[in-house]
Amino acid sequence: MFLISTRNFPPDIGGIQNLMEGLSIALLNHGPVKVFADSFENSEVYDQDSKLNIQRISGFKIFKKYRKANLVKEFINDNNLRAAFFDHWKSIENIDYPTLKKTKTFCLIHSKEINHPFGSVLNKRMLKALDKADFVIANSKFTKNLVNKLGFKDNNIKVINPGCNYPVKVNNESKKFAKTIYKDAFPKLITISRLDGRKSHKNILMTIKNLLPKFPKLKYVSIGDGDEKNNLEKLKKELGLINEVSFIYKSTEQEKLGLLEESNIFVMPSIVYKKSVEGFGITYIEAASYGKPSIAGIFGGESDAVLEGKTGYLCDGNDLNALYETLLKTFNNDHYKELGSNALEFSKNFSWDKIVKQYIELI
Repeated sequence: MFLISTRNFPPDIGGIQNLMEGLSIALLNHGPVKVFADSFENSEVYDQDSKLNIQRISGFKIFKKYRKANLVKEFINDNNLRAAFFDHWKSIENIDYPTLKKTKTFCLIHSKEINHPFGSVLNKRMLKALDKADFVIANSKFTKNLVNKLGFKDNNIKVINPGCNYPVKVNNESKKFAKTIYKDAFPKLITISRLDGRKSHKNILMTIKNLLPKFPKLKYVSIGDGDEKNNLEKLKKELGLINEVSFIYKSTEQEKLGLLEESNIFVMPSIVYKKSVEGFGITYIEAASYGKPSIAGIFGGESDAVLEGKTGYLCDGNDLNALYETLLKTFNNDHYKELGSNALEFSKNFSWDKIVKQYIELI
């Protein structure tokens, strides 16, 4: 039996949520899985439809983490586990050494969650928590190098990229929905992410404005909500991109995939924003699984997910000229089709049945 303790899990939305769901389901092929997860809106509906044994922990944040830690400790002590997996250093922080030593333990690390200044209180807490795990799993080479720079020198850091939960077949209704959004546009660009400063939506909009003389039928769709919503709506109007840009703040999973399948290229040239940097970028692999190349950033772990010049391009999302030139060469002579074909083949390396075997081998 396996245990998963996670702060991030569907129906909550995000890359870590998808990672922990994919890992949990993939582990089912190797034994029963018990998931301890935070409660979210509509989690009861999700749990009823899931194959997983999920126990939700609700309540105030300060009390919830201790309640969950106690439940996890009790479960480890009462069961003969093959391994326990923690999604975050804060998930393992309140579990004592004697309990953890009763099984193999894995703590997954990303980038934003560990990027605290060296010597700070959070940095010291993080290092102490990570030291409890048998294996610290970095989601990319970049994240491994980052945690080394922040003071964690343990030899048991392993790089295991996240697996991909896609492709999923798109139903006819969602295909029709996507066509009503894109119509006869070309090129068809898409971003699927939260609307925050790290994702560079602002510079994408300004680049679209510059591309319109060459591509007057261009259409850009952004799926996701976030803090930058009002600023981006204002910029869209100022740039006169009412028809060329569509922000979709809420969509079903099928509608999202329909739009992705209908698009030509995935655009998310992430930048460093405050302490936040792209640790890997599973959405690039998700796009690749539908045969779509990506334009990604250069500052984080994107190079693990996008092969420069083969499955897409890496560029500085702060540099409007670089973004413009990168998109231009992607569409010249239909180069995006070759990139997309390469991306589809590359994405097969991230199937969960392959990724989970890397964990099993460590156990």
